[in-house]
Amino acid sequence: MDAITLARMQFGANISFHILFPTITIALGWVLLYFKMAYARSGDSKWMDAYFFWVKIFALSFAMGVVSGITMSFQFGTNWPGYMERVGNIAGPLLAYEVLTAFFLEAVFLGIMLFGFSRVSNRVHTIATFLVAFGTTVSAFWIIALNSWMQTPTGFEMRDGVAHATDWFAIVFNPSMPYRLVHMLLASGLTVSFLIAGLSAFRWLRSDRSPGNRVALKTGTTLAAILIPIQIYAGDLHGLNTLEHQPAKVAAMEANWTTQSNVPLVLFAIPDQETRENKFEVAIPNGASLILKHDPDGVVPGLNDFVAADGTINHPPVAPVFFAFRIMVGVGLAMLVVSWFATWYLRNGRDLRPWLAWILVGMAFSGWIATLAGWYTTEIGRQPWLVTGVLTTSQAASDVAVGMIASTFIAYLVVYAGLIIAYIATLMYVSDKAARQSSGAQSDKGYQPGFSSSPAE
Repeated sequence: MDAITLARMQFGANISFHILFPTITIALGWVLLYFKMAYARSGDSKWMDAYFFWVKIFALSFAMGVVSGITMSFQFGTNWPGYMERVGNIAGPLLAYEVLTAFFLEAVFLGIMLFGFSRVSNRVHTIATFLVAFGTTVSAFWIIALNSWMQTPTGFEMRDGVAHATDWFAIVFNPSMPYRLVHMLLASGLTVSFLIAGLSAFRWLRSDRSPGNRVALKTGTTLAAILIPIQIYAGDLHGLNTLEHQPAKVAAMEANWTTQSNVPLVLFAIPDQETRENKFEVAIPNGASLILKHDPDGVVPGLNDFVAADGTINHPPVAPVFFAFRIMVGVGLAMLVVSWFATWYLRNGRDLRPWLAWILVGMAFSGWIATLAGWYTTEIGRQPWLVTGVLTTSQAASDVAVGMIASTFIAYLVVYAGLIIAYIATLMYVSDKAARQSSGAQSDKGYQPGFSSSPAE
C-alpha cells in the first residue's frame, strides 16, 4: 500500500473518531438548556434530575472531543504539508476563529455548568448553559465553513500557486456552506435524540421509573420524531446543491455511469469501476431522475464524463461513496420509523414495553453510524481533490516513509479502539448506576422529587 493511501486512511481514522464527540456535544448543549428552562418555568425537579445526569455525558464527550481534535492538527504538518502551503492563508484563519470564538467560550462556562449550580444563581447557571450550547454551535459553524470551502471554494485568488483571500464573506458563506451546516446540526440533533432515548430505555430496563428518566426518554423520542423529516427535506436540498456544484460526487452516489435521462434509482448494486458498470443491480425506473431533477425525464450526469482522454479518472472511487450513501439513508429511514412509532406509543403517559426499550437501546448509537456514513460520502466523494479545482490529494501529501505512516496508523487504531470501548462502557456504567440509585430510592421509600445527584459527583 502506498504512502498517500495510508495517510488518507490515518487521517480518516482520526477524523472519524473525533467527529463522534462534537456530534453529541453540539446538540446536547441545547437539550441541557431546554432542561434548565423547563425547570425554571415549572419548578419541577425532574428536569434538573435529567440535567444533572446528561451534563455528565456532555462533559465526558467534550473532553474526548478536545483530546481527539488535537491529534488531527499535527497531521497537517506531518502527512499533508502541501495543504497549508497552498491554502493555509484561508484554512489557518478559519481554524483560529473557531478556537477564539467558540472553544474558549465552551471551556470557560463549562466549569459553571458542572460545578456552579449551588454556587451561582439559577439565572447565571442558565446563562452559562446557553453560552456553552452557543459555543458548540459556533464551533460547528467555523469547521463546516472551512470544510464547505474545500468542497466549493470561492472568494479567493491564486498567486504563485498559493491561495489568497479576496472576499471573506464569500469564503465563509460559500455555495454549499448553508446546506452542510443545517445538515450537520440536524445530524447532531438526531444523534443526541437517539442517544438520550437509548440510554433512558436502558435505565428503564434496569427498573428506573423516576420522573427524570421518563422525561428524558420522552424528550429523546419526540425530538427525533420532529427532526428526522426536517433532515430528509434538508438532505434533498443538500443533494440538489451537490448536483449543481459537484456532479461527479452525485454520479458516484447513484453509481450512474452514463449521462442520460430517465435514470433509475439504484437500490443495490456492486459498482465495478474497471468495467464501468453495475453488477447485481436492483433499481427503481426513473427514480434517480425524479429525486435529483424532480422530473422522471431529467438528465443526470454520469461518471464517464469525468474520465480524461488519456484515461485519467477524475471522479471519486465509486463503491465507497455508493455504499456509504445508502447506509446513511437506510439508517435515516430506520430513525424515522422508530422515532415516530416510539413517540406515538408513549403518548398520553403510556408506559414503555421491554421490546420497544430494547429497540431504542439498539438505536442508541445509530446517529454515529449515519453521521460517519454521511461524512464518508462527503469526503471520499470529493476525491481526487482536497480542495476542489485547487489542490489534489496527491499534491498535498508529504514524503514520509510508508513504514512510519503505517506504524503510527496502527498505534492510532489501537488507542482509538480502546478509547471508544471505554467511552461506551462508561456511558453504560453511569446509566446503570443512575438506574440503581433511582430504583433503590423508589423501592426503599418511594420516589421523592429532588435532585438525585449533582453533576460534580
